[in-house]
Amino acid sequence: MELYVERGYENTTVADIADRAGLTARTFFRYFADKREVLFAGSLALQEAMAAALDGAPASAAPFDAVAGALDASAVWLDGDRAYAARRQSVIAANAELRERELIKMASLAGALTEGLRRRGVAEPDASLAAEAGIAVFRIAFHRWVRDSEERELALVMRECLQQMRALTAQRD
Repeated sequence: MELYVERGYENTTVADIADRAGLTARTFFRYFADKREVLFAGSLALQEAMAAALDGAPASAAPFDAVAGALDASAVWLDGDRAYAARRQSVIAANAELRERELIKMASLAGALTEGLRRRGVAEPDASLAAEAGIAVFRIAFHRWVRDSEERELALVMRECLQQMRALTAQRD
């Protein structure tokens, strides 16, 4: 992360990263497929945590409430080092290739939530709508959290965004 911030993503090589970490490039590739994955290394664990929370929601929970539980799990998982998350997000925001990778990771999260809702018996399009709406809340809350001047827990920001989503969808024309 330090190298990406210092030099920019484009100007940082795998050799630079390996050298800074005291590794060889060959060892680097045992852990990461490419230099992008350094920024997305925890994606699968996050997805698994969210899917487990969704699966653990009460059977009586409405689809969006089950997704809200998955968002709470993501907040617990991510709510550690906000300064690091903000630096990481600034690196991603500055590079189109990384923004594209982030969108792919978000689509994977939405897909996992959709599958989890289907396993719970939620039919389409409800499963996809609830999952995609949940990921929209996740993205917006995360971006607010890393840019917020106040030190607040991600879970609180997530819940505020969920409330806003519910208020918007409850409005009548």
